[in-house]
Amino acid sequence: MNFLLSWVHWTLALLLYLHHAKWSQAAPTTEGEQKAHEVVKFMDVYQRSYCRPIETLVDIFQEYPDEIEYIFKPSCVPLMRCAGCCNDEALECVPTSESNVTMQTCKCSCKNTDSRCKARQLELNERTC
Repeated sequence: MNFLLSWVHWTLALLLYLHHAKWSQAAPTTEGEQKAHEVVKFMDVYQRSYCRPIETLVDIFQEYPDEIEYIFKPSCVPLMRCAGCCNDEALECVPTSESNVTMQTCKCSCKNTDSRCKARQLELNERTC
């Protein structure tokens, strides 16, 4: 059953790709001219949307919800998180390995001093999907 669904999925993808290729050949542009609304090719979209680690900005309060009385600078940090789509609807994009990342942030209350800035271990950084 999964083989049949995968086969249908790839056949539809190929038909969409071929249809797009035929459509883009129908309206050629002169050399040096750029399209106002250029269409991103199907294979580029497909490859970029597959399940993979992507840099994502994570709100520090999301990781430390009990510390709302403080101000964090910066208030969000870049971490690698799994995102994207799988070929099968029964599958889910989840990390297969994780690692810790240590970043320096400033945890501030009323005064902003260097003594309040220290390295903190933040949420797991997803390396592979």
